[in-house]
Amino acid sequence: MAGGGMGQRFAMFREIAVSMVAVAGVLATAPVRAQSPEQFARPGADDAKGAIELIDPKVLRVCADPNNLPFSNSAGEGFENKLAQFVAAKLGKDIAYVFYPGATGFIRNTLNAHLCDVVMGMPQGDDLVQPTNPYYRTSYAIVTRAGSDLEGLKTLADSRLTAKGRRIGLVANTPPGNLLARLGLLAAVKPYPLVVDTRVDAPAADMIRDLESGVIDVAILWGPIAGYHVKRSNGRLVEAMLAQEPGTRMSFRIGMGVRHSDQEWKRELNRLIAQNQHEIDRLLASYGVPLLDEAGAPIAVDP
Repeated sequence: MAGGGMGQRFAMFREIAVSMVAVAGVLATAPVRAQSPEQFARPGADDAKGAIELIDPKVLRVCADPNNLPFSNSAGEGFENKLAQFVAAKLGKDIAYVFYPGATGFIRNTLNAHLCDVVMGMPQGDDLVQPTNPYYRTSYAIVTRAGSDLEGLKTLADSRLTAKGRRIGLVANTPPGNLLARLGLLAAVKPYPLVVDTRVDAPAADMIRDLESGVIDVAILWGPIAGYHVKRSNGRLVEAMLAQEPGTRMSFRIGMGVRHSDQEWKRELNRLIAQNQHEIDRLLASYGVPLLDEAGAPIAVDP
């Protein structure tokens, strides 16, 4: 999920979520026992087609990007890694990963190739996978230097931002860019690439460094990425959720992604999410992920 995501429609997610999509890479897997699909078979349905669900009954097999913090990495340090560990423990399963850069072909070469059974972060509405119920909702955020005259900025139409000479950091081709274009602010934008190789490039980290050094005045980032960097800044940076503007969607619901054939597996994960939402919220909040309720109001999480 940075980015996820996620290339293909996964990059559509990292349109939501990021500047962290890889263009290419070789499939890398965490140690997984050699297993045949028949070992995982259980009755299921694929849109009433009567397909067999090929879910490993003993191992939670997770598809993930190996270098996409705060979402996931091969060292298990991302919040999607921690969520996968939580889910595995609740299901009484071991955990194993299939790592693949979030590039074009991610779903095809991992989940749909039956090398894994779940993607931990996918946006609602992505038809490449069957989404579970969402386990969080978040939005884009504005990050500024603490104590600057832009601190507390919540709307891109604020006169403090539209003043001449401001420099705005933005991941190219993400939703806030549409609003900046309508406001005539594209000339003030310093763009950072959306499609990158996450093994060698980290545009969000570059943007944060530019913000701290004064190259840019504000950074506009997907909420989980913004919150992660703010939390790690030791008070040097502050964030505010970007206000919703007419005609531009800024908030998105994120769930897990499973194969379209895996109906019972989806229901099992939906039950787990519903029964453990508070613990999931606390996990996300520990990484600085800003959470919104269905009315768009911030969710205060009891630590």
